[in-house]
Amino acid sequence: MAQRALPLPDARLGRAVRTAGAPTAVSGVVLLLPDGEADSHRRPSPLSYALQLPLARALARAGQDDGLAAHVVRYRCRGWNATDAQLAADAEWAVDEVVRRYGDVPVCLAGHGMGGRAALRAGGHSAVDSVLAMAPWLPEDGADGAEPVKHLLGRQVLLVHGTNDARTDPELSFRLAERAKKANRDTCRFEVHSDGHGLRQHRAEVTALAADFVCGSLFGRAYARPVADALAAPPPLGLRMPLAAGFGKSLRS
Repeated sequence: MAQRALPLPDARLGRAVRTAGAPTAVSGVVLLLPDGEADSHRRPSPLSYALQLPLARALARAGQDDGLAAHVVRYRCRGWNATDAQLAADAEWAVDEVVRRYGDVPVCLAGHGMGGRAALRAGGHSAVDSVLAMAPWLPEDGADGAEPVKHLLGRQVLLVHGTNDARTDPELSFRLAERAKKANRDTCRFEVHSDGHGLRQHRAEVTALAADFVCGSLFGRAYARPVADALAAPPPLGLRMPLAAGFGKSLRS
């Protein structure tokens, strides 16, 4: 007898990641969107979820004085699945859940890989203030149509990509950033030279960059000089900004 497939779970917000001593009231939320696959109806990968927890903890620490809560979203399934765009739909659901749970607080969508695409696609939600897309998976030009960008108007947008990424093409994220910059001047992109899809070789710098952007975009903190310069620079300069070694230690001024 064929075994019946188990029903897929509902999307879940995941337990809030906060640090001891943080204010009781939540004043802002960052939603971390794990990597996924282009086509799959399998259950979400526990590994992809777990890989986002260190970044969630680091962001919670960085924003603890401002009342930041971080959540790693649990998808219904691991696939984008063509026009269904299930990961983006789950991201939008998660933003709705944030509003229901915390009220009118600023939200940042921070995704990696396929989660980066979901963050960009769901970034037009009215409660979203900023979008961080790390090594985003994007379709080839002409496949599934061009990714939309006009809905990002009014959001702070940062893309980060390793130049040696063999899984997601850095050039595709540059092209999307070019189009996004035309629709929304508050867009920039950093390149992590010699790093791959996981952005592990320069993890400390990427984490510091993410923390600087999340806290700056949600709570109005002054951005580090390289981020402010990247946002202000015309393309292509502000879209190919190199992430310098030691970012977060000596580049605050």
